[in-house]
Amino acid sequence: MIHIRNATNADQSSIRAIHLQAFSAEENQRVALLAVDLLNEQTSPETFAFVAELDGAVVGHIALSPVAVSADPDWQGYILSPLGVLPEHQKRGIGSKLIEHCIARITATETHILFVYGNPAYYGRFGFRADAALRYAPPYPLQYPFGWQAIMLNERDTGQSPLTILCVAALCDPELW
Repeated sequence: MIHIRNATNADQSSIRAIHLQAFSAEENQRVALLAVDLLNEQTSPETFAFVAELDGAVVGHIALSPVAVSADPDWQGYILSPLGVLPEHQKRGIGSKLIEHCIARITATETHILFVYGNPAYYGRFGFRADAALRYAPPYPLQYPFGWQAIMLNERDTGQSPLTILCVAALCDPELW
């Protein structure tokens, strides 16, 4: 049975190992560093990190970090990144359970929108859509623009478009985008 819990600093080596194995050699070091850095990122609102355990072993990880727009200090968004599951445990619904857990956690807040930068075929199953992200520009040019998606949770008219989102320090690396 899969158990999802808050990640702690004690999970750093497991989280790093997950992303080193789950991502390609071209990006695994950068994503693993991002995942560990987000554990220590002090943000307001807070950054969330969760791990999935199977038989007491950490097999998956996901993080949510806050994003903002300069045009509206009361607007609140989050970005889901990164998500990783050990290869030998993929295709068993662990990533889906982590995403569903995050969506439920963020829906319980006053967050206006949840972003993701990933495979539309995968994330679309959870309600992420490219058209929901159209009004918001990521902080850096995207290598794969079709992967920029969002779920609108509590729509808020900011009066401007497009708005560039501002990310936490760990995500301020153009190579991640």
